[in-house]
Amino acid sequence: MDARSVATQILTDVIGHKRSLSDCLDIQLDSLNDGRDRALAQALCYGVLRWLPRLQTLLRCLLRKPLNAQDCDIQVLLLIGLYQHLYLRIPPHAATAATVEVTRRLKKPWATPLVNAILRNFQRQRNVLLNQVDKQINAKLAHPPWLLERLQADWPAFWETIVEANNTHPPLTLRVNTRCLSRDAYLEILQEAQIAATPTAYTEVGLILVAQDEIINPTLANSSQQGELTEDGKLAKKLLETNTPPFNREKKNSIFNLPGFTQGWISVQDGAAQLAASLLDVPAGARVLDACAAPGGKTAHLLEHYEIDTLLALDNKPERVQKLANTLQRLHLSAQVRCADVTQPDTWWDGQAFDRILLDVPCSGSGIIRRHPDIKYLRKPSDIKTLAAQQKRLLDTLWPLLKPGGQLLYVTCSVFAEENHLQIKNFLADNKDAQEEILAVNWGHALPNGRQILPGEDNLDGFYYACLSKKN
Repeated sequence: MDARSVATQILTDVIGHKRSLSDCLDIQLDSLNDGRDRALAQALCYGVLRWLPRLQTLLRCLLRKPLNAQDCDIQVLLLIGLYQHLYLRIPPHAATAATVEVTRRLKKPWATPLVNAILRNFQRQRNVLLNQVDKQINAKLAHPPWLLERLQADWPAFWETIVEANNTHPPLTLRVNTRCLSRDAYLEILQEAQIAATPTAYTEVGLILVAQDEIINPTLANSSQQGELTEDGKLAKKLLETNTPPFNREKKNSIFNLPGFTQGWISVQDGAAQLAASLLDVPAGARVLDACAAPGGKTAHLLEHYEIDTLLALDNKPERVQKLANTLQRLHLSAQVRCADVTQPDTWWDGQAFDRILLDVPCSGSGIIRRHPDIKYLRKPSDIKTLAAQQKRLLDTLWPLLKPGGQLLYVTCSVFAEENHLQIKNFLADNKDAQEEILAVNWGHALPNGRQILPGEDNLDGFYYACLSKKN
């Protein structure tokens, strides 16, 4: 298999069968052994979905008649071809030839002249076609009309910057496990491995790799600028050399090959998600519930950040619970992990109230589109009301499980008011024993209730936080 053929299969599943891009990548990327092919296939999948409305509009202009439903793979292949011409630094003739070749691997020889003609025609009429397509605002901005309308309604002064951020390539952000070493010490280890990184804003444990290309094709750092390792850095390097093989630059496109990853020194987590642990403010000896915990990033960060006697982490899907358990095992952390429906406490709760509850609710994901561009394609307007009802049900179910004086941190990766401050406003109106704890922080936007980070601000994902306490 080659990168374009695998990308065609993956995108056919996402576009044709409305499956999650992350799930499809997990299953199908393993068919590629070469790291460069895996990187290209992944780039094609993310890129096509990021610019899908624009690419689809462009393709409609180029096709004399729509393709049959059973030829979704050929439509996807044409989108891949157009994406390469528009957004990748691949010579046009090479992109066309390689894309045409996939028609033979798909065993659809009738499509060979069609794909060739469409891509060559685009190359000839590129400027005229793009001017025509970009007259349509949803095509130009690569967002479905309903999403643009919703962003304009909720964020009239910021919707354009949100859209721009949604269409950008996100950074690779790490969280350093300070139970193992400090952020500064790990930063020195990265410098030794010739991987450039900078600290993440508003968190003491986050690092952003300067460019994800550093993992794929790292630029050698100037050794004269690295300086001598500090004592922490020397100790970390010694531990690393003792417990793991040398950094393998032939596999540098894999996160698993970053220094110390298998030892539990780091996790991948956006800087906005890293804020949850400090906001929850867990006292010593507290009972903590992480109600929607998988895949476990925030659970693990709580355990890294606090000395917690009891932490119960729940999720309702066995495969996600397994990922959570694997995450904790790699990081050498422990919690009570259970597969359960949070909305049915009788099936999992022992009757002892919690001091702290982290409620990272299922949401639209409208704040993390830059990381999951398939959200623009898979999400529907009607989903927002359904999700808001689910969020209300979770709040209503878990509030009685919180001790008087306890706190619940409500979290979404959404930018929609209905899921965020309006949800909290309605909850406070319905529950007289609930009060909001104002977040004394210098990030994001203060809303009538809670705070919102918009996508791309300080190179962070879009997250909403609100902290509620129960009156004594």
